[in-house]
Amino acid sequence: MARTVAHVIVDALSDLGVRQVFGVVGDALNPLTDAIRTTEDLEWVGCRHEEAAAFAASAQSQLSGTLGVCMGTVGPGSVHLLNGLYDAAKSHTPVLAIAGQVPLAELGSDYFQEVDNDALFSDVAVFRATITSPEQLPQMLETAVRTALGRKGVAVLTVPGDLGERELSGDRPARFSLNAPLSRPDESAVRRAAETLDSAERITLLVGRGARAARDDVLALADRLAAPMVLTLKAKEGFEGEANQFQVGQTGLIGNPAAASALEDADTLLLLGTDFPYRDWYPQGKTVIQVDSEATHIGRRVPVDIGLVGDTGATVRDLVRHLSTPAPGAQGARDRSHLEKAREHFGRWHEGQLRLADPAHDKGLIGRIRSSLDNRTQDIRPEALAATVNRLAADDAVFTSDTGMATVWLSRFVEMRHERRLIGSYNLGSMANAMPQALGAQCLNREQQVVAFCGDGGLSMLLGDLMTLKTHQLPVKLIVFNNRRLGMVKLEQEQAGLPEFGTVLDNPDFAAVATAMGITGIRVSDPAELEKAVARAFDSPGPVLLDVLTNPDEIAVPAKPTVEQGWGFAVAKVKEIVRSHGDTSSHRDPRGHQE
Repeated sequence: MARTVAHVIVDALSDLGVRQVFGVVGDALNPLTDAIRTTEDLEWVGCRHEEAAAFAASAQSQLSGTLGVCMGTVGPGSVHLLNGLYDAAKSHTPVLAIAGQVPLAELGSDYFQEVDNDALFSDVAVFRATITSPEQLPQMLETAVRTALGRKGVAVLTVPGDLGERELSGDRPARFSLNAPLSRPDESAVRRAAETLDSAERITLLVGRGARAARDDVLALADRLAAPMVLTLKAKEGFEGEANQFQVGQTGLIGNPAAASALEDADTLLLLGTDFPYRDWYPQGKTVIQVDSEATHIGRRVPVDIGLVGDTGATVRDLVRHLSTPAPGAQGARDRSHLEKAREHFGRWHEGQLRLADPAHDKGLIGRIRSSLDNRTQDIRPEALAATVNRLAADDAVFTSDTGMATVWLSRFVEMRHERRLIGSYNLGSMANAMPQALGAQCLNREQQVVAFCGDGGLSMLLGDLMTLKTHQLPVKLIVFNNRRLGMVKLEQEQAGLPEFGTVLDNPDFAAVATAMGITGIRVSDPAELEKAVARAFDSPGPVLLDVLTNPDEIAVPAKPTVEQGWGFAVAKVKEIVRSHGDTSSHRDPRGHQE
C-alpha cells in the first residue's frame, strides 16, 4: 500500500531515532499529527506556544547531538517558531521544522493566513523548501535532514494543507547516511604553532564548547604548557570540577577578576574551539593562536597570528606531538608560576563569593553593613539561592538558564561537575528560553533531574507552557529568581548612569499560579528557610516551581570594573533616590515594602 506524504515524513523521523515532536496541532499539520498518533515510538508533545516547541527541539538537539524536530501550522503558527529556531541556528545545532502552508492552488493569492515561508525563514535556515508534489519525497526530506545535520543548522520543510494526505506513486525508504568529517590543519602550520608555544613564557588558554569532546587532550596540553584555562560559559560543561586543576572560570561581564588577570598576564593566548564574541574582553598586544573547525571563525574576534582550522581534539594531539617543551616533572619543564598565580587568585575570589552566598551572610557585621545599603528589605540573595541549588542538585542534573541575571548566578555558583549538562540561549540571548528548553531536556529522560534557572521576566513571557509540563507530568524543577525586575536591563541602565526605568515587574505569586495549574508551588522569602525549600523542591515528585523572592539591588561586579561603570552606578543611584522621594506611585514589592 502506498504511503502518504505525512507517513513518509513521520516514518523517516522514527527511523532517524527522533522520539518527540513539539508543536501546536491544527490545519495543515493534521495529517502529520495523525501519522504521529499511529506511530508507536514517536510522541507528540503539544505545546501552548510554538516558540516553546522550537526551544524544546533545540535543547534536545544540543543535548543529544542529533536532530530535534518541531512543527508550526499555517501562517501565525510558523511565525511563532522563529525565535526558538534562531536560537538553534545561533547554537549551531540541527533542527528540522515542519511548517504548514495553505493549499497548493491558493499559493500566491493572499489566502487566509498565507505567509511566504521560504521568505520568512530565509535568514534562519540552512535549508528551506516547499513540497509541491508527493514525488519530491523522500528526496527533499533527505536533503533537508542531511543539510541540517551536516551544517549544524535549521532546515524548514513546508507542507501545503492539501498535500499531507496525498499518496506517493513511487515509494521507497528514506536514506540518511552521514559520516562526520575529521579535519586536521596543515602540518607546517601546526609545527609553527608548536614552536611559538615552546618559545612563549606565559600561556593562557581560552577554551570553548568546541573543545568539550577533546577534554582529556586539552587538559594534557594545559599541563604541558603550565597554562591557566579561562572557560567560556558553554565550556563550563566538561571542564569544571575538581579534576581540572587549570580552570579559572569565565571572563566577560559574567566573569571574575582571576580569569581577566590570567588573560592580561599572558604573552601568548591559545584559543581552543571558541568564538567568544566580546572583543573588549580580549587582551591587547598578545601573540594569538586559534584552533577552530570553522575557517570563517579564525580572526573574527581578535587578530590572530596563527590560525589552525581543524577538529580540536585532533589538532591538540598534533600540537602536543610537535612540542619540544618537556613534560611536567622532567628537566627543563615549563615554569608553573603563571598557572599557580592564576589558580591562587581564582581560589581567593571563589572563597569570597561563597561567603556572600551563605544565607546567614547578612546577619554578620559586614553583612549587616552591606545589606543596609543594597538589601534593606532582607530579601534572599541570588548568590545564596544559586549556591544552595548547586549543593543539593544531582551530579548528573541538566541545567537550563534564562538570559540575564539568572545566567550570571548560574555561571558563578553552579559547577558543571561530573555528568552535569548545561543549555541556554547563550548565542542568541533570548528571554524565556529556560523553561521550554528544560521541557525538551526532560522529555529525553524523564528519570534525570532537570533544573531551570528562570528569571521572573522570562518565565512570565511563556508562562502558558507550564501547562505542558503538567499535562505530560515532566518533573522539571523551576527555580524562579523573583527580583520583580528585568534585572539585566536594570544593571545596563545603572551602568550607563541612568535611573532604573521600565524594569519593575508587577508579578503574581508564581507559586500560587503553579498550584492553580496543578503543579507543586513553593514560595520562600526568608533566607533561613531557603535550604529547606530547595530540598523540598528536589524531593517532590513531578514538576515543581520554587518562587524565591531575591534581592533586586544585587550587583554582579564584572571581571574588570571600570571607573566609568562605577561612576555610572553612583549617578544612577542618586537619580533613583531623588526620584523615589517625590514619587507616590513607587512600586511596592509583594510583602508591602516600598521600593
